[in-house]
Formats: sequence, structure tokens, C-alpha cells
Amino acid sequence: MQIRIIGIIAVIGFFVVACESKSSDKPLPIIGRLEIVDGDTIHHTIPDFEFINQDSQLVTNQELTEYIYISDFFFTSCPSICPIVKKQMLRIYDKYKSNSMVKLVSHTIDPKRDTADKLKRYAADLGVDTGKWVFLTGDKESLLDIADAYFVAAYEDPDAPGGFDHSGKIILVDTKRQVRSFAEGTDPEDVDRFLKDIDKLLHEYDSKS
Repeated sequence: MQIRIIGIIAVIGFFVVACESKSSDKPLPIIGRLEIVDGDTIHHTIPDFEFINQDSQLVTNQELTEYIYISDFFFTSCPSICPIVKKQMLRIYDKYKSNSMVKLVSHTIDPKRDTADKLKRYAADLGVDTGKWVFLTGDKESLLDIADAYFVAAYEDPDAPGGFDHSGKIILVDTKRQVRSFAEGTDPEDVDRFLKDIDKLLHEYDSKS
């Protein structure tokens, strides 16, 4: 009989990540639900997805398996936190734009208004290379559902600015689709710490090569 033990450690993981490791050699934790199945440890991963990018091309997880990536959720007409978070995403983009191991992935939560063409104009206004920083749209429910896998709260709310309520988390994902760190994108000091976590994860891969 299969033995399955499920431990919910997402909240604990968040507190661990929020503090800098005292040891620079200590790897970043793997955040999320942990399962032990027949003695094997199964970590939380980002599930399969299929979305459309700013060039109207299909994008899946398979295209990200060679990279670590930094993700966020936003919508182009957001009047509240999105411009603040995007400023911090631009900091990350500028620091790693020449690093071929790193990509950025932004998901809209308002696909009705954020078409591929609109995302392409948005990226152009930011002045970023969409080969490096991908903007995704698609089925609304799929986008809102996958936000939960990134530990991001995102839902429609007619009383919220722009009609959506969502957190400003920026998330770091490794090549195995595992969440390794996150930052509050409205807090520049927290993003400072997050940049160090990205460097730490890159070092983890460098040491394996």
C-alpha cells in the first residue's frame, strides 16, 4: 500500500526565505508543500502551462527548463501596485540582461484587455528585449489558477483598483519548476535581498557545472 505523508510548509518556507541565510554556502530552500511518497521527497512545482506571449506564440514550461526565471503577475491598466513592481522587475532585468541563464516571465491577470498586441506595446514602452523578458496572456481562469501555484493572491474584485486584487510578489523559480525565493515587489529593500538570492541560485548551478 502506498504510504503518503503530506506536510504543508509553504508558510514556514516563506519565513525562511524572508530572512537572509547566515551561511553564504547554504542553498536556498525549496518553498511549498512537501510530500513523502514511498520514501521519496516530492517538492511543490509549478504545473504545466500553455500561454500566449506578446508575439502571439505559444509558450510552455518546456521552453523554460534550461533557465532560472523570475516571475510576477500584473495587468497593464493596473493603477496601484503594478507600476511599482515593474520598476523593481526592471532592476532585475538590468542586472541580469547579459546572463543567458536568467529569464523574466510576467503573467497578466486581465487577458480580456491585455491581448498579445497590447503586451507587445507594453514591453516596447518598457524598452526590454522580449527574448529575455516574456509577457504572457491566455485563458483568464488558467492565469488566475496558476498564480496560486506561485503563491500569489490574484482574483477579480469589482471594488479593487482596476477590477483585480493581487499581491505584488516577485518569485524565483529554478530549472526544476521549484519556487526558491520571493520578494515583495513594492519593497525595494526586500528586492535587494532577493537579488542576492538570485545570485545564490546562480552560484548553485555554477558549482554543479
